[in-house]
Amino acid sequence: MKTRLENIKNRINKAASACGRDPETIQLVAVSKTIPKDRVKETIDAGVTILGENYVQEAREKFNALSSHSVSWHLIGHLQTNKAKYAVRLFDLIQTVDSLKLARELDKQAKKIDKIQQVLIQVNIGDDPAKSGTTAEETRNLIQEISHLENLSIKGLMTMPPFFNSPEKVRPFFSALRDLRDRIRKAGISNVSMDELSMGMTGDFEAAIEEGATMVRIGTAIFGEREPI
Repeated sequence: MKTRLENIKNRINKAASACGRDPETIQLVAVSKTIPKDRVKETIDAGVTILGENYVQEAREKFNALSSHSVSWHLIGHLQTNKAKYAVRLFDLIQTVDSLKLARELDKQAKKIDKIQQVLIQVNIGDDPAKSGTTAEETRNLIQEISHLENLSIKGLMTMPPFFNSPEKVRPFFSALRDLRDRIRKAGISNVSMDELSMGMTGDFEAAIEEGATMVRIGTAIFGEREPI
């Protein structure tokens, strides 16, 4: 586990340095969905500081078991509105906000516990019908609407592009998300910072870094192949 983690960190550093970026500006999100809490603890002990979970119920069990450990929890899976009240109690960052309805419920639940919930807007940059996310065309208007919600703070964008075996085929989608981020940043919308770009996974994170990713979501390269559910 530690060797795998060090290998990933070295690859992140190398990719960042190769394109003139500071490796410290790139956060590693260890995707721990379906991974038993004992193995998750091993990664924390090995130096992981951010865990990415897909499901609220699974994350809640791990959160309770590992509450004594200093680690940040990110939701990277689709969130149903009826789970919003649990999500705001668990996650430091919710990366998958893709509708005004969900945003309003998160705002409502965050207000109840006096929290400013940090979020990313998930963009379906490839218009893939199998994936969640707002369209690139709708993103700015959605952000404009969400920016008025007092208990949410938009930190950037997230995407899960179409799957390709070649990182070079994914690169244009990463580039498109960066360009979209830059356009929204120039708009200067209040209560919105476009600092974060969450994109890139085990097979393509180096290309994502070259295109501006500030967060890469790595699971398989850290934990190995997952057992079928």
